[in-house]
Amino acid sequence: MDSTTTLRLPLVQAAQAQKHVTVNEALVRLDALVELTLASRAITAPPGTAEEGACYAVPAGAVNAWDGQAGRLALFVGGGWDFLDPVTGWRAWIADEGVPGVFDGVDWVAGSGAVSPNGAAFVQRVVEFDHTIATGPSSDTIAAVPGNALVYGVSGRVLSAIGGTATSWQLGIGGVSPDRYGSGLGLAAGSWVRGLTSTPIAYYSDTALTLTGAGGDLSGGVVRLAVHIAELTLPRA
Repeated sequence: MDSTTTLRLPLVQAAQAQKHVTVNEALVRLDALVELTLASRAITAPPGTAEEGACYAVPAGAVNAWDGQAGRLALFVGGGWDFLDPVTGWRAWIADEGVPGVFDGVDWVAGSGAVSPNGAAFVQRVVEFDHTIATGPSSDTIAAVPGNALVYGVSGRVLSAIGGTATSWQLGIGGVSPDRYGSGLGLAAGSWVRGLTSTPIAYYSDTALTLTGAGGDLSGGVVRLAVHIAELTLPRA
C-alpha cells in the first residue's frame, strides 16, 4: 500500500531513504484537501501565475499542462502541477463563484443541497449585483432572475444615496407587480430591502427587477441587490 485510501496521501515505506520528502508531500496534500477550496471549476488553461497550494477542478477541454487531466484536481505545489482524483461526496468552496460544491463522481455541482447518482440536483444560490439607477420614473436592472428558477425573495442595500424627486421607492417586476419585493423603501445610503415571497415564485425566462420611484422620479444612486433562488438541474443522459 503506497497511499491512504481517501486523501491519497503517500505513505512512508519500510527502510525508505529521505523519509522527510514523503512526509512533506503528504502534509502539502493534506493542507490543500482538508477544508478544500477550489479557485475555479471552469478555467481550461492553467493560470500564468498561481499561488502555492492553489487548487483547481480541471474541466473538459483543458489545455497545456492540464491537457488530459479533465475531472481531476490540479494542485500547484513547488512551482508545478500535481494532479489528484476527487472522491464522490467531497465538498469544496468554489471561490470564483462564491458557492459551495459537491463532487457527484463526475462533476462538481455548485450550490447543491441534494444530488442524484446521475447529477440531477436541487441547487440554492444567490445572484448578487450592484445596480446604478438611471434617471426616470423607474429603472430596470439586468436580467437578474435566471430562467427556470424559484425565487424565495430579494434583499438589497442602498450603497450610495438615491437622488431625484421621489420620496421613496419600490422593488418588483415592472408591468406585473412593481412592489412585489418592497415598497416605501428608504433613499439614504444604508437603507435596505428584504422582500419575501409567501410562496416561492417560478420564473421561466430571464427577468429584470424594476425599481420605481414613489411621488417622483429617481435619479442616480447605487443599490446592491441579491436574488435568493432555487434551481432544479437535469440528470446526465
